Amino acid sequence: MPQWGLFVVIGVLGGFTSGLFGVGGGIVIVPALIYAAGFTQHKATGTSLAVLLPPIGLAAAAEYYRNGNVDVGAAVILACTMFVGAWGGACAANRLSGPHLRLAFGVFVCMLGIYLVFGACRRLGWI
Repeated sequence: MPQWGLFVVIGVLGGFTSGLFGVGGGIVIVPALIYAAGFTQHKATGTSLAVLLPPIGLAAAAEYYRNGNVDVGAAVILACTMFVGAWGGACAANRLSGPHLRLAFGVFVCMLGIYLVFGACRRLGWI
C-alpha cells in the first residue's frame, strides 16, 4: 500500500474512534504512525498535533515542526480522512446504548493497554 493509502486508513480509523469514543490522536493516530508508518515517537506526536491544529495544537505543532518532527503531507491526509471517519464513528455511537458504548470503549482501551505494555516489555527485553 502506498504511504498515502496508509495515512487514509489511519485517518479513517482515528476519525471513527474519535466519533465513537471521543478519542483519536493519542490512542489511535500516534501508535499507528509509529508501528504502521515507521514514524519516530516525536514525529508521530508532532504529526498528530498537526491534525488537531485548528482546534488544539497550534503552538505545540509549530514547535514540533521547527524541530523537523511534523510530516505535513501525512497530517493533511489524516485530517481530511478523520473528518469522514469521525462522522462514521458518531453515527455508530448514536446507534449504541450507553452501557454498550461504555463496554466497547473499556474493551478497546484495555486491549490497547495490553498491546502497548507487552510491546514495551519486549523492547526492554523483559519478555
